Amino acid sequence: MSLIANLVLRLTGWRICGNMPKEIKKSVIIMAPHTSNWDFIIGWFGLLALKIKPSLLIKKEAFHFPLGYFLKAMGGIPVDRNKSYNAVKYATDLFRKRNNLHLIITPEGTRRLNHKWKKGFYFIALKAGVPIILGYMDYEKKNGGIGPVIYPSGNFEEDFIKIESFYKNKKARHPEKFNLSR
Repeated sequence: MSLIANLVLRLTGWRICGNMPKEIKKSVIIMAPHTSNWDFIIGWFGLLALKIKPSLLIKKEAFHFPLGYFLKAMGGIPVDRNKSYNAVKYATDLFRKRNNLHLIITPEGTRRLNHKWKKGFYFIALKAGVPIILGYMDYEKKNGGIGPVIYPSGNFEEDFIKIESFYKNKKARHPEKFNLSR
């Protein structure tokens, strides 16, 4: 699958940068900027090219036939948001139950302009004791991949300065919709 993903990306002019550290079996991978549906498609091929089997939380309503089979094959994990849902606890439990898990989260939470990133990704990683890997796409340079690995210290503000400094030069497909915020 990695060869096919690399071929598709090369044919569309995209270049993959960085590598997943082999010793990391569990992580929260944040993907930014996220301003277009194309981010998912390009990002998905990028992760496959890097031989990362991603997982993502998706509302359970999307898992109807036949889409449900496709979503599960892609690593989708159904979430019931109608019950009293605590995303941090739910994701932390997933990390406890699995030997390998790379959970993809878009901290912007939407493709529209969001003036405040969601912090759940940070607290999931902190409580699960896993690193945060900075995944990215830069439409200006047509490259994407894996950036720095951050081990949450418990001081969100201090750690977010590192995250913000990495993403500040990345160009979104729709730059007017991308905002770094604490």
